[in-house]
Amino acid sequence: MKKAIFMTRLPHLRRQVPQGDLAKSHVETIQGNAFSWTDIQNPDRAQIERLGQLYNFNALNLDDSISKIQLAKIDNYDDHSFIILHFPPIALRRGMTRFNQLAVFIGRDYLVTIHYGELKPMVDMFTHCKENVQYRNELLGKSSGFLLYKIIDALVDDLLHTLRRIVENLDEIEDDVFDENKSTPKKISLLRREITILRRIVNPLRKIVLETSKNTQRFSNHVDDLVIHFDDVIDHIDKVVETLEEAKETMEIYKDTDFMLSTEKSNKILATLTIIFTLTIPPTVVGALYGMNVNLPGGIQTGNWTFFGPYTTLIVMLIFSFIPSLVLFLYFYSRKWISD
Repeated sequence: MKKAIFMTRLPHLRRQVPQGDLAKSHVETIQGNAFSWTDIQNPDRAQIERLGQLYNFNALNLDDSISKIQLAKIDNYDDHSFIILHFPPIALRRGMTRFNQLAVFIGRDYLVTIHYGELKPMVDMFTHCKENVQYRNELLGKSSGFLLYKIIDALVDDLLHTLRRIVENLDEIEDDVFDENKSTPKKISLLRREITILRRIVNPLRKIVLETSKNTQRFSNHVDDLVIHFDDVIDHIDKVVETLEEAKETMEIYKDTDFMLSTEKSNKILATLTIIFTLTIPPTVVGALYGMNVNLPGGIQTGNWTFFGPYTTLIVMLIFSFIPSLVLFLYFYSRKWISD
């Protein structure tokens, strides 16, 4: 019998929309072979209460599903499980939300996903299911547990794309660190923040996915071994964790390297300015002495020297100023304080 697809939209009620959630809330449901997939995007209180009445969900879980400060977790009940997963937002480096939260209610004959904003891989998957019958039969033709595996797998694969971008940024920072004409502290700080946020997201994710693989097998038919499927997802998460740890260590090396190079550059600048200032001390002393209103040899009060002509006094003062500076310069050079 040809499977039908049913679309429902609950009326949008006025609510306090968190800053950044400008999209309208809506609910869409796709009916599969033996279960339905309901996706709620930017939910409001009325929709969540209606959902609780329809499926008799725990009120605390319903509150957690619309709260944006929940930790990743899994609660198991006799006929369903409630799962909260965190994934990095698209605009992580723009200073927006630190994670996108996905709340899932899964039973044998339904799967409900609740999220704010767009978890793009999952939204694309849902849209593709609506438009492509063959793809819909592939995803919704087995079990709700298998569909949950496909959703988590798509979101974890998207993490790998984020990871590749981080590796590319690391390579760029490596080149900039050794380029004296480029400033890297801000780039290093931003990338360190991004790596830290991803580590906070991914480390709990592995534990929750591992528990999910064990507890959602009851929502799958005997043909589907969800543990095997989820093992592949966990392998990907382990790869992400390992890469993030390496990236963290690499960033610490780049930070220390940039600090050392910056310190060396500052020391060279200070050394150069100190040497220049030291070389100007003898002319300053001679000029200060002959600028005073006292009797000095060759001064106006005692009469100018003329044995080298009318500018004898100027010539002698220049020699007196130049010789000490030259002696200092040669001394600095002999101590290798002046190189190149």
